[in-house]
Amino acid sequence: MSNNRAYGGDYTATIEPPLAPETLREAGLSPAFMNDLILKTIYNYGSIVGRDLAQFLCLQFKVIRDCLKFLKDEKCVEITGGDLVGEVSYHFALTDLGRHRAQEAMRQCAYVGPAPVPLEDYVEQTYRQSVTGIHCEPEILRASFGHLVIREELFNAIGPAIISGRSVFIYGPPGNGKTAIARSIGDFMNRAGGSIYIPYAFLADASIVTVYDQSLHVIDDDPLQDRGDDADSTVRQLLTTGTTDARWVRIRRPVIVTGGELNLEMLDLRYNAEANFYQAPIHFKANGGVFLIDDFGRQLVSPKELLNRWILPLEDRHDFLTVASGKKFQVPFEQLIIFSTNLDPKDLVDDAFLRRIRHKVQIHAPTRDVYEKIFNAMARKLGMNPCPEAIDYLYERYYNAGRSPRASDCRDLLEIVQSICRYRRQPVHLTRDLIAESASTFIAEF
Repeated sequence: MSNNRAYGGDYTATIEPPLAPETLREAGLSPAFMNDLILKTIYNYGSIVGRDLAQFLCLQFKVIRDCLKFLKDEKCVEITGGDLVGEVSYHFALTDLGRHRAQEAMRQCAYVGPAPVPLEDYVEQTYRQSVTGIHCEPEILRASFGHLVIREELFNAIGPAIISGRSVFIYGPPGNGKTAIARSIGDFMNRAGGSIYIPYAFLADASIVTVYDQSLHVIDDDPLQDRGDDADSTVRQLLTTGTTDARWVRIRRPVIVTGGELNLEMLDLRYNAEANFYQAPIHFKANGGVFLIDDFGRQLVSPKELLNRWILPLEDRHDFLTVASGKKFQVPFEQLIIFSTNLDPKDLVDDAFLRRIRHKVQIHAPTRDVYEKIFNAMARKLGMNPCPEAIDYLYERYYNAGRSPRASDCRDLLEIVQSICRYRRQPVHLTRDLIAESASTFIAEF
């Protein structure tokens, strides 16, 4: 269950962490599965100390104690050393029989890593930390949009979209901040949404699916939690009750961005035929956060195919993943999906699909007063002097002559001015002539 607490002027959601299991049964794992995972782990290490084995598997030692005893009695594991601390300090190694069984287990499934959590536990935790539970008010939201210059009516359309947790369609001409707005929504999720917990992997119908992806998920360290860097504190954590389940990773709410490379295969489980386990699809890794489809309509897959794939998840907030055997299992679809496009929505999809995308937010080309604010803010950021004549030139030469102004022009043109000044070994400054030179190289006129 989540609640809210005041934090630095914001409201930050507090998500209760999963508690460490006291027994193998509470961990949702069978003795046979755990025996194989222990054998494969020791096989990879050669030999390993009990506390290191427990720490690698992300389980308390008492949870795996009976498995180690069983494997020892079965002549698969032997103790090669230890000290007076107890069983957690024993050195465990495989016998010839143990190596044979480990190799056999490897052929069945080569996964070696933190013990997976049951699918049911993953589903329950995901719904506890859904995007719809994030507290959102104008004052809280504004902190994540302070660096952008946007119209008030646009800002006020974004808040309800976030609260609903439903899909959002952001559309309008290129270069006017659609991606920046989507990323600011993600920043708000991180500021006010609090940390969430995802498993390294979960177990569904005897299939292992990895979830945590260090290239996409940002670990959020808890300063109040004992990290257990020294051996004594590690032993205490492995023996203490009521601690956080180490099979779960505490992360910031994910903000995952995909563009033209998106295809339907990326939305299905990735099966490693040699290792015989799965990796969760990219949108699945966005659960609890934001999944941004940038440049929607320019993907390798057509918009109609993509929305056909998601027609039920968008409505029912759950999806189905299929394992190699053909069996399907239900998983949460708990994320804020943002479609960002430069194209006219009516040219991409029909009304039936648009109805399923709950919020439509149109981004217009900036008015002159908004353009001037963006231009002057960027000039200050780059250390340049104000120069109204530069803006006058752009409107006289380009914008009043038919080119639609873009918010991104401000950054692009001024960065070219900066480059010109540095190349000429001049102090970085802004003049009408420099902006004219910059525009002549940047704005193509065919």
